[in-house]
Amino acid sequence: MTKRTLGGTNRKQKRTSGFRARMRTKNGKKVIQARRKRGRRRLAV
Repeated sequence: MTKRTLGGTNRKQKRTSGFRARMRTKNGKKVIQARRKRGRRRLAV
């Protein structure tokens, strides 16, 4: 069987939308803050 067309790597996912990546930028901090305010169980990937 052939592989599915869409797939990502965990490293890429962590680097772009992981917690530490979010905390690096001002807007990323806003994202985390907003998710905390909403009471999200998962703040980042």
